[in-house]
Amino acid sequence: MTHFFRRRLRQILLAATSALVLAHAPARAGNDVTQETLLKADSDTSNWITYGRDLSAHRYSPLNQINRANVKNLKVTWTLQLGGVEGGGIWSHGGLEGTPIIQDGFMYATDGWGSVYKIDMQKGHGELVWKMDPKTDHDWAGAVACCGVDNRGVALWGDQVISHTLDGRMIATNKETGEILWQRQIADPDKSESITAAPLVIKDMAITGVAGGEYGVRGWIAATDLNTHKEIWRTYTIPAKGEPGSETWKDSYNAAANGGGATWVTGTYDPQTNTLFWGVGNPGPDWDHEFRPGDNLYSDSTLALDADTGKLKWHYQYTPNDAFDYDAVSESVLVDLPGNGGKQRLSLAAQRNGFAYALDRDTGKFLWGLPFVKQLNWTKGLDPNTGKPLEYDPKLDVQIYQAAVTPTRANAVSLICPGSMGGKNWTPSAYNPDLKLWYIPVIESCNRISNKEAPKNPKLKPGEGFTGGGPTDPVKITGSIAAVDVTTGKLVAKHETEFPQLGGVVATPELIFAGQPDGELIALDAKSLEKLWSFQTGAGLNAPPISFAVNGKQYIAILAGLGGAWDKWYIDGTPGLRKIQPGSTLYVFSVD
Repeated sequence: MTHFFRRRLRQILLAATSALVLAHAPARAGNDVTQETLLKADSDTSNWITYGRDLSAHRYSPLNQINRANVKNLKVTWTLQLGGVEGGGIWSHGGLEGTPIIQDGFMYATDGWGSVYKIDMQKGHGELVWKMDPKTDHDWAGAVACCGVDNRGVALWGDQVISHTLDGRMIATNKETGEILWQRQIADPDKSESITAAPLVIKDMAITGVAGGEYGVRGWIAATDLNTHKEIWRTYTIPAKGEPGSETWKDSYNAAANGGGATWVTGTYDPQTNTLFWGVGNPGPDWDHEFRPGDNLYSDSTLALDADTGKLKWHYQYTPNDAFDYDAVSESVLVDLPGNGGKQRLSLAAQRNGFAYALDRDTGKFLWGLPFVKQLNWTKGLDPNTGKPLEYDPKLDVQIYQAAVTPTRANAVSLICPGSMGGKNWTPSAYNPDLKLWYIPVIESCNRISNKEAPKNPKLKPGEGFTGGGPTDPVKITGSIAAVDVTTGKLVAKHETEFPQLGGVVATPELIFAGQPDGELIALDAKSLEKLWSFQTGAGLNAPPISFAVNGKQYIAILAGLGGAWDKWYIDGTPGLRKIQPGSTLYVFSVD
């Protein structure tokens, strides 16, 4: 089937399903998810109702039945086999990176192809209630997906499950029956746009980010009205000519048209100021920063947006004129701290460039920053007043940070630390509000970068890279989990791991849980990060664990099935992962 007929068929199906739901709106039920439900998510001890557990992305469960004293007794309670392991396009298999959503004894999980599974957990084990298969064309979508067959989860709204697909659709599924109620095309795969992030639902809107930064896309964030199924606003992260920020693209050939700035990690929301916080990825082409002189706003930035209009309130850029592929897509963890001068309202983000930052979330002012990786050579450090790299010169159009390692056309091969996967990738961090500790999943890495001059005014085909070079020869890559005291901005503990942290963490009052890409799930002491327990799942883990309760009993759950881009581009740095086979299993743990 040609791209034209595929696209036309999608248009027909989208129109039909949208008309169907408007004509037959489902009845409302008592367990509908409302804005009030989401705003109170942090006090709902049993459920995990949104991607970050709460809208501030704390990923902290106050449940303490599983604790420091009894975690050694943690055992597998039940498992359930899911699907989605098949490959497509350039990818040999799908993987599991999702955060399951929990509501009143039911779990809603996804596989990499965007199928949604509803699982009944009320009988002490898992029973599949229904599976919604979005019928994504595997070969077509897999060919335009930048970095693996990935889907990171769903959102709940009313009596519907809101999800994304790799080929750029938003789908609303009836929570009770598994029937697709409506769907709409948001991203355009014919432009190499795809969607991997979970939607963020607020105020009857679903907020969507886009993936595809290595393919010459122009990034955006979009809001969909869940009542009318129409777009409310779309904010582009790379400004058009004449818009604020366009002056930071100082080329003569419209480089911003393929400027990157993808938004492929779920954002956060502050209801007090009605502000969305969303991270923005690297500029394009990735490594040829001479192609795009200037700071290249709003790439490598955190954006604060008015939730109703999508208008920019403030931005903070971490790595201007990025030559290293240091996306700043990491989630903004929203934290309130008491202080002598009043409450501090922080936005915390641990970025791929190896630094963890605290910003004033009302103004975007830099407060503090610290390195959280063992090896960092691209800059000497951060300016204590601005947070910019010490070598940054606003008068220069092309930034040369540490000259020996900044890839340029004259310095065509260089060794950068952290490597191009970053000190932290998409994997979510966690925050313990009682201990005031922020836990960062770390990739400890270096790799060589080759620089290549990118073509001006490229005519890109779907799935065709636009990178200006690429990573080569990664040295041995390991990992760690770092604990930062957010009251001081100091690193207070670190747990070293054999392999990089590719899945994220969850915090409980006394423990931290994290999955390892070799299949090991571990529990650490929340203060010392001492390892207290582990279990080998037998399948690579690059999904974050969660904690929840059903019928008053606490559980830990994680999706097992290594996917993403690791085995295609970075396996040489982790030869111990070559033997890991694809899988697709849900593991659930408890103590007796």
